[in-house]
Amino acid sequence: MIITMKKGANEADIQHVIDRVNGVGLEPRPLYGIERTVIAIIGDERTLDVEAFQAMHGVEDVKRVLAQYKLVSRETKAEDTLVTAGAASVGNGTLCVMAGPCAVESRDQIVEIAHAVKDVGATVLRGGAFKPRSSPYSFNGLGEKGLVYLAQAREATGLPVVTEVMTPALVPLVAEYADILQIGARNMQNYDLLRAVGQARRPVLLKRGMSATLEEFLMSAEYVMKEGNPDVILCERGIRTFNDYTRNTLDLCVVPAVKQLSHLPIIVDPSHGTGRPEYIIPMSKAAIAAGADGIMVEVHTDPERSVSDAAQTITVEHFSRLMGGLRHIAQYEGKRL
Repeated sequence: MIITMKKGANEADIQHVIDRVNGVGLEPRPLYGIERTVIAIIGDERTLDVEAFQAMHGVEDVKRVLAQYKLVSRETKAEDTLVTAGAASVGNGTLCVMAGPCAVESRDQIVEIAHAVKDVGATVLRGGAFKPRSSPYSFNGLGEKGLVYLAQAREATGLPVVTEVMTPALVPLVAEYADILQIGARNMQNYDLLRAVGQARRPVLLKRGMSATLEEFLMSAEYVMKEGNPDVILCERGIRTFNDYTRNTLDLCVVPAVKQLSHLPIIVDPSHGTGRPEYIIPMSKAAIAAGADGIMVEVHTDPERSVSDAAQTITVEHFSRLMGGLRHIAQYEGKRL
């Protein structure tokens, strides 16, 4: 259920409603919009006297939210959510480009790539310090040393950093260094991890699971928001189908579907979605045309020497061509890049 406050309702009105919700044993979650404040109510709503709340000063409307993902739903918040991290913004007409290597390999490597992608137009630096790999014998990342190198790259370039966190125990450590906490596809339904990043008060990039439905995807975002963290960025990175000519099937239909059902921003990862560098430029353009709020791509100064996901990593030159194409699409779509 949601309680919509009237335009111009003051803090006393809002706090009075919050106190009354707490008083009946339910959990209020205020969402502050540009014009109105909406209070989402978590818990068994059958104990709520709707008419009593409807009569309270400053309340415009009380209604039930049909979707299970109450905080994520556009029924709860009609306005698009804008997520900021450092100087970067995602959503509400602002496109974000996250670029960098799959894995942090050394300080020199990540700083060099950070400068290169920033010069071309990237707004966020991506790079894995902890790497979940299908094989236990593959490179699993540099760990905390990789986080230190990412922080040094941020200091050198000013680019905010997004990197993956794999376990609840690692959340405080990664949050100490990163601006955005990434939840990988394999962990989309790791509910303890979702709760932990929700409590970390850092923006969260949530990747769709390889076999996840749209509802499961949005419910995972709900876990994060329920812990009090409103700054969630969704990421479509491809799902598993019978397709045998790309790494995954990049489900761009999910972009307009998310825009219809949720207020959260969504970006697209064509690197994992296709696994083919020659498809990254056209699928990036298609993602923005479909309504995505940005993209996430793997870029390396020497992809052949990349220790992780070399086959889907593009060169800086390729990335430069990609950015040129995105600027035309963004201008046509009336978005800022």
